[in-house]
Amino acid sequence: MIAPEDFKNDVKEWARVIGVEPKQIHLRKMKRKLASCSSKGRLTFDPSLLIESKEVRSKAILHELLHLRYPNHGKMFHILLDTYLKRGIRK
Repeated sequence: MIAPEDFKNDVKEWARVIGVEPKQIHLRKMKRKLASCSSKGRLTFDPSLLIESKEVRSKAILHELLHLRYPNHGKMFHILLDTYLKRGIRK
């Protein structure tokens, strides 16, 4: 398990690495998904991610951060998601 503040720090570090700036980062119980990204730059993550593996957390974080640049799930979105996951870019 990871602490909420450590999770938010991971989000900020990934944001720095990929060059985006989320306006807000929240942890809140979600009914149907693990995370979401609003058009205004607000990222919301379900607290259940705190007990997931680093790989699962990173994939959820990257997925939402990339929506700040690419709002849909188009070709470029998936290329970048796969690239960051395969390279495992970290601090």
